[in-house]
Amino acid sequence: MSISSLASAKALPLIAALVLYMTAAAGAREFRAADTQAADYPTVRAIVKMGELIEARTGGRHRIRVFHTRQLGEEKETIEQTRVGAIDINRTNVGPLGSLVPVADALALPFLFRSIDHLHKVLDGPIGEEILASFERYGLVGLTFYDSGARSIYNSKLPIRTLADLKGLRIRVQQSELMVDMIRALGAEPIELPYGQVETGLTTHIVDGAENNWPSYVTTNHYRAARNYTLTEHTMSPEVLVMSLRAWQSLSDEDKTVFRAAARESNIYMREHWNALEAQSRRQAQDAGVVIVSDIDRKPFEDAMADVYRKAAANPAIAPLIDRIRQAK
Repeated sequence: MSISSLASAKALPLIAALVLYMTAAAGAREFRAADTQAADYPTVRAIVKMGELIEARTGGRHRIRVFHTRQLGEEKETIEQTRVGAIDINRTNVGPLGSLVPVADALALPFLFRSIDHLHKVLDGPIGEEILASFERYGLVGLTFYDSGARSIYNSKLPIRTLADLKGLRIRVQQSELMVDMIRALGAEPIELPYGQVETGLTTHIVDGAENNWPSYVTTNHYRAARNYTLTEHTMSPEVLVMSLRAWQSLSDEDKTVFRAAARESNIYMREHWNALEAQSRRQAQDAGVVIVSDIDRKPFEDAMADVYRKAAANPAIAPLIDRIRQAK
């Protein structure tokens, strides 16, 4: 073998390695993730955790950059941006998704879940898997669910103890037809406001109150302006982590497996942090002198939802889902 041939033979492994490196580098990517919550909120921390797992398991090829605190817009805006591929990964509540993905409304129906354990059994089982899979036809890939606790009503006017106390109150709701119908059925006036505008709405009396979970009530300072919190616990609508279908299709099958597994693991991580923050937030509200009403008779509130359920059951995609959720043990 000539010297030149020998040199060429020795160079082959180096060239092959270089080609592999360049191919891997070409497939490497930083994915943009959106969340409307603050940097230390459990959902944001969970997405950061997911990014760490993905980076470690892909040898640094893929990373996630998290834009928190509404840097990329309110939930309704980020959902649309995710559909067209401007945002790669997005954490949103199922409420605003209902106008796009009809079955998401089922998870936001009032008084549907008996407890957080019941909710977890549904989300972690076949029903949850089917709902996540149904997102794909709308340009989104469902990765996992995150907890959002139970949502309750708070306001600046008076402690809510009966349905009559809600009459005429202007209550902020998510940008969701279902939430509008629910508050109207309770006798209050629903006002759709983006999440980031609620504190201003409360302090300027554009709205009298709102409805949300303990952490959102406290971390946004809503508890300073609306000092009456009634444990209606009317919905346990979860958060959902979705990915742009365009971004998903850019991944290899191997990487898709990595992303799904990392998302599911981030769910477990999120729940641990969520439980701690929920307890801490309630204590903070109590210490600040918030009037907490926990002994209401929920039956009149549940009975007021009859028309809401009739409307939901008219959708053939939702009606059987409601029955399956109620029957889940």
